[in-house]
Parts: sequence; C-alpha cells; structure tokens
Amino acid sequence: MTLDFKNKKAIVRVDFNVPLNKEYVITDDTRIRAALPTIKKILADGGAAILMSHLGRPLKKKKEDGSINIEKFTLNHVTNHVANLLGTKVHFCPETVGSQATKMAADLPMGEILILENTRFQKEEGKGDAGFAKQLAALADVYVNDAFGTAHRAHASTTTIAQFFDKGAKTFGYLMQNEIENANKVLNNPTRPLTAIIGGAKVSDKILLLEKLLEFADNVIVGGGMAYTFMKAQGGKIGNSLVENDRLELALELIAKAKERKVKLLLPKDSIAADDFSNDANIATKYTKRIPKGWMGLDIGPKAIADFQKVIAKSKTILWNGPMGVFEMSNFATGTKSIAQSCADATAAGAFSLVGGGDSVAAVTQMELNDAVSFVSTGGGAMLEFLEGKELPAITAMTK
Repeated sequence: MTLDFKNKKAIVRVDFNVPLNKEYVITDDTRIRAALPTIKKILADGGAAILMSHLGRPLKKKKEDGSINIEKFTLNHVTNHVANLLGTKVHFCPETVGSQATKMAADLPMGEILILENTRFQKEEGKGDAGFAKQLAALADVYVNDAFGTAHRAHASTTTIAQFFDKGAKTFGYLMQNEIENANKVLNNPTRPLTAIIGGAKVSDKILLLEKLLEFADNVIVGGGMAYTFMKAQGGKIGNSLVENDRLELALELIAKAKERKVKLLLPKDSIAADDFSNDANIATKYTKRIPKGWMGLDIGPKAIADFQKVIAKSKTILWNGPMGVFEMSNFATGTKSIAQSCADATAAGAFSLVGGGDSVAAVTQMELNDAVSFVSTGGGAMLEFLEGKELPAITAMTK
C-alpha cells in the first residue's frame, strides 16, 4: 500500500464473512486475521479505520414474517474479537449508512476502529447501487479494498464505491495485493513443471478453469467427484458414483485437448468405494473404471495417491483447487490429506504452491500446513474466476 493514512479516515472493505456456531461464536477467524496487516498499517500511520463487510446472505434467509434476522447476521458478532486481536478500541454502528453512521464516522478518533453493520442488510449492496455507494464513500477520506473473496462481485461496497475516490485516494490492502501477486505467479511465467490439482464434485463447476489450465499447465491432476465423469466418458464402469451424463462429451474433448497440447492429464487409477453415502458404509478399494453397481467412489485410492504424489514431488509450481474426495467424512479424507502433505513436501523442496478453494484450504488448515505451502487463498469463487482469466469487477474498478 502506497497511501499514507496519517490523520485520515479509511473506509475498508474487508471480508469478515466468518463461520459462527449456534451461540454466534466465531469458529474460524482466518478471514479476520488475513485483514489485520492492512488495518494495523492504517492505525500505525495515525489514521482511523471504518470497516465494512457482509456476513452470510440475510436477504435470502429472512424470518417467517419476512423481516431480516438481525440477531443471526449482525456484524456485531465480530466486534469484540477484532478488538481483542488488535488491542484497539472498536466501535460498532448498528446501521450501514444513515445519520448514526455519519455521526459515528465523524466522531471516530484516530487510532480507533468503527465496524459498520452488515452491508447485505441493504438490498442496494447486491445491486451495486451508486446512491448507497456514495453514502458509504462520504464517511471517509480514502478507500481501501482488502476483500479478495468478494472481488468477483460488482457490489456497491466492493466495486461501485471506488468511483467516488480519486486514484490517489484508493488502494488495495495487503491481502488483495498478495492474492493478485500470488495468482499471477501461477498465470504468468511460472517455474516449470507446473502441476494443477483440480478436485470437487462437478466438471461443470470447473470447465473454464480446466480449459484454461490445459493451455499452460504441464500436468493436470483430476480428483474428486468430477473424475467419474471422465472415467465413464472413456467407457469405465463407475457404479453409483457421481456423474454428469450431460458432460461426457466435454470430458472427452478435454482429454483430447490435453493430448493435443501434450499436457499430462492424470485421473485416479483406483478409488475408495462405499456401498452408501455414509461414513459408516462398507468400504473397499476398487479400480476406478471397475466400480460395481451399488457402490460409489468417495475418495482416491492408494495407487492414485502414489501416482499423484510422484508428479507433485517433481513440480516447481503447484496450484490446488478442490478436494480429492468427500473430505468432510473421515473415512474418505485420506486422499485430500495426502495431497495437502504432498504440496507441503514439494514446497519444502523449493516449489511454489498456491492453495485455493474451501475444502482444499480446510485440509491444509486442519493439518496445520498453512505455513508449509507458499500461499493459501482466502477467495474461493474470486480466485477461481481470476485463474480462469475473467476480469474481476472490484479489481478493475480500482484502476479507473
């Protein structure tokens, strides 16, 4: 960040969309911690920080009477946690914009923080409404966007607000800078060989990413539920495994494209199969192309793990997005955990590794390997779209 925040009030778009338990206690504060360096910089310079964020989807999950469930979605749930992490006085405003927000922002002393109420309590947020964005902009002297996780949304607080600040009065925060820089290490002149590990349930969710990767990756590893669509397309018997029958032709096209571009496309030779979608089901290791009727593949098997590990170990740049199996069930988490460890081992040997996507990040976090890989992205959908080559509206808005 090149801005000096001395005696300035900065309105900062952060991503405090954190998971809460039934008592509204934060169960994972990764996103909050990721924003701390930017907030600390503003305060250390002698400025004040006005934080805005969304939390959940309150307008889509209203009460039976049609009212917003403020108790469940209020951003006040994070106030004390932020204060404890920073050791700084943190105020909470029960509205996002309005007379109270205007007064609290004006009265905010330098060195302190104000958290505005959930931006998604306002329908104008999702519409990218200019009037709402202008009201937010009026609360501060400068604008900082540090919410990479929402960079693909053309919302008022992420995109529209930028037009109300001159170029010298708006900047990306450290988190946004790091996300963009690390993604570009994969996209632009990566050290080779480059291996992309793509998992998850559906080919349709990752079509654009797979097509993009086949243009510049050396190896593409496919695991998770999507692997069975590839297997069936090649004539394999996959039992009751997850499959997208309307994507079989696409799978064959991707396989052909990989051959044409001399990209090594690896699919799991074997799978951990179960006779029910349950952690208590009967389990057996089966060749992925020979899964019997009544059984379904729920994780990659030992041969697949060994194949994938060999390729990862020889890689100099690694991108991992998506789990190798039904990671949330302990009996089908081995494949995903093995990939996490392999990425960490390759990083220790000098590779650059970027991990993105909810379950991939969860695996690395659970195994306490966050510091053992090069970069863990906080933006699932945003990182996916960035790697697909799409223009992210929140990034574009800052250059105008």
